[in-house]
Amino acid sequence: MSGILAYLVAFLLYALIGWHFWRTRWNAPPNTAGGGATMAAGWERYAILAPLVLHGYTLYESVFAGVGLNFGVGSAVSSIVWLTAMIYWLSGFFYRLEGLQILVAPVAAVAVLLPLAFPSLHPLANTEFPAFKAHISIAMLAYSLLTIAALHALLMAVVERRLHHPAMPSVLTNLPPLLAMETLLFRVIWVGFVLLTLTLISGVVFSEEVFGQPVKFTHKTLFGFISWGVFAALLAGRQLYGWRGRIAIRWTLAGFIILLLAYLGSKFVLEVILRR
Repeated sequence: MSGILAYLVAFLLYALIGWHFWRTRWNAPPNTAGGGATMAAGWERYAILAPLVLHGYTLYESVFAGVGLNFGVGSAVSSIVWLTAMIYWLSGFFYRLEGLQILVAPVAAVAVLLPLAFPSLHPLANTEFPAFKAHISIAMLAYSLLTIAALHALLMAVVERRLHHPAMPSVLTNLPPLLAMETLLFRVIWVGFVLLTLTLISGVVFSEEVFGQPVKFTHKTLFGFISWGVFAALLAGRQLYGWRGRIAIRWTLAGFIILLLAYLGSKFVLEVILRR
């Protein structure tokens, strides 16, 4: 399987999985959430492996095609979403995360096609430096974990809003208690924050190794440090003042949006709008 066919098959499989979970988990009446959902849990857990493998294959073909790394905005977003889906799938063996499948699968279906819609205009420079490779790897993991945190925060916001609704969707009634979801949220944020810290440090190391000077102060650097500050303030507020609930959700989403502006915003402007 090669070319555009792999992209289309991965898109269709993600879309089918998202549709299945919407129909059986979100849109199903609460009193039908029992046996059917439990009996299908085995195959559902492994069904997403097929689009994940195809998605990884398309990323390999788009990023490593030719000389150097072709890491444009389409490949960057697609890589983050793929890592997010992969981490989510692995985490599903330890936590009850069924509700996130409704969010992850449609997002992944769109993301798998992004390298076709926004191809890389030119390979990345300086990819032979170890510091650059470490920087990219850590950054992708940090962005993926904080993406999971943002999706988890969105799900918590929906649950909190509909907590007293007379007819909640079955997927919400089967989720763990909000307190347990909040504990998991902060665990993910802590790991993502550590990786984000390492991303900023490795960015400084990479800049000094390649250009012989510390990192340049650009809007990308500014947003990166602002996002780090938002997550640092959130974790400090959690420890010192017991921040939780809507405050935690808002700070998580704010930090994630700023993080997107730090990297993907600049790449989108340069490659899609300015075509550089």
